[in-house]
Amino acid sequence: MSRQIVLVSLVLVCMLMLPLAAADTIIINSKEWKDVYSGMQYGYLNETSPKFLASEQHGTLIVNDIQAAEKLIVFSSSRRPFVIGYKNTMESMGYEADEFLFDSLSLELAKKLDTINKYVIVDGAYGYNALAVAPYAIVSKSFVLFADRANIAEVVDFLEEKSPEAVLIYGIVDREVREQLAQFSPEIINKDGDRFANNVEIVRKYKEIDDKTQVLLSNGEFIEAEIMAGSGPLLFIGNQNVPDKIREYIRESNIQVGVLIGNELVGTATTVRRQTGISTFVKFARSARTDQGPVAQIEGLDVFRVPKVQLSLALESATYNAITRQLEVTLRNNADVASYFKGTYTITSGEQEQVVGDVEPVFIESQSAKTVVYDLELIAGEEDIRARAFITYGESKDSLEFAINADVAVERVEINDLSAISIEKLEYSKPQREFHVFVENTGSEDAYIDTEVVDVLVIDTRRTFGSEEVIRLSPGQKKKSVIPVELEDEDLEKNPIIRVRAYYGKRENALAKVLEGEFELIVRSISVWTYVPILVIIILLILIIRKKAKARKKKANSN
Repeated sequence: MSRQIVLVSLVLVCMLMLPLAAADTIIINSKEWKDVYSGMQYGYLNETSPKFLASEQHGTLIVNDIQAAEKLIVFSSSRRPFVIGYKNTMESMGYEADEFLFDSLSLELAKKLDTINKYVIVDGAYGYNALAVAPYAIVSKSFVLFADRANIAEVVDFLEEKSPEAVLIYGIVDREVREQLAQFSPEIINKDGDRFANNVEIVRKYKEIDDKTQVLLSNGEFIEAEIMAGSGPLLFIGNQNVPDKIREYIRESNIQVGVLIGNELVGTATTVRRQTGISTFVKFARSARTDQGPVAQIEGLDVFRVPKVQLSLALESATYNAITRQLEVTLRNNADVASYFKGTYTITSGEQEQVVGDVEPVFIESQSAKTVVYDLELIAGEEDIRARAFITYGESKDSLEFAINADVAVERVEINDLSAISIEKLEYSKPQREFHVFVENTGSEDAYIDTEVVDVLVIDTRRTFGSEEVIRLSPGQKKKSVIPVELEDEDLEKNPIIRVRAYYGKRENALAKVLEGEFELIVRSISVWTYVPILVIIILLILIIRKKAKARKKKANSN
């Protein structure tokens, strides 16, 4: 009986594998972008023609791309398909189709690629990282796996069975992922979490295999067939601004042509052409798949959106402090992630014009405001003051891909800020998993303080972290500013000295003064709160023991 069961199982497996190998076209029927990504990879690595559904209506429209004689395999999500029973839909339209139902496609398809033994590891939380490595994966005959702390055990089990020829970890991944994959001696590409610097590195690796002079240009926010096919390396150019890393790489490379995928970034692509001299073309549409009249029609490209980091920075105010002769610019980060910004401000009043700005990008914590101050020459008289602002911003220092162009009125104020502070020391509490910056108000008036620790090395990535709230100190008062950061022992060992920066001032909404310095990190393994529960337990035990001793003594006396 058991032999019959085994035989039937083997037959079922062979029946499943046969259509995968014999299919002319693969169609991915899933609302999950990672399924679409993995299915497209599988198709191109098998040298078949993969396609994906982008909506419910797309399920019937896509057949106009497929010849009636083609054999189809449909990968349908059992949890989130666009069309239920899609195999039956295709067969009712005259196609020969097989359907493979799945929960998650990445590892399922990796197991079926017997000829592939090289793997690229990315975190599925960063869709742009998966897009960046897609062309390289095809040209290097590698398969991209998604790994995080939740599924790393399953990924490791798979890799241990495969004994991979090469493993590449790309971009930011969980600490557990790097630790578990260390046994495979992986190559790691992660330039301080900077997606543009990482992108340049993976393009270089692609060109080591195939030194193409034509690249694809995109922002890494959507899946598209040509990107996934590996026909050329994919270079990110930013949404509204071309990051310096990309511009410098194009200039120093032999790239001659850039093909922009989609028409959303035409303005940025034009900037690339002007600043680097390469030729640029735009792939923004395809021929229509339905007859709509005698004139040839076109329709948009088939794209599938991937998750993106939502950034939102706003210029809140600009003031001229006549007492200090300084421009005070306040920006607000409305996003749930920290950002960096770099501004240039042209200040005009009558015939007078001055230009000031940031030499280096400025860090701003999520859901917070930051005031940056610039020295100006005296602006005399009562004429209106205006500022033309050009501010670039992004998720890291070298990823300033978004831009603010604004022309705003500058308010005149006269504020004499006499606040003064000192930074006493820096501690890290392991039980509470947070930095404590000890500060003192050394001035004669109340001071508001916001602190940050700069370029802390966390999992080999330099990051800046800000305090959870602005604190207020009276003259002579000492207090600690709390910065939550999860660090492990290996991180603490790599950060013996840390730069601390404090923004402060007499106005809570305009911290116009800055104090910074480098401090030896003091690590506290046990806090007072660790002792409190222990002391409570000890006291309770003592009370119980005494109570029992008194009870025994009383009983003995009564006898």
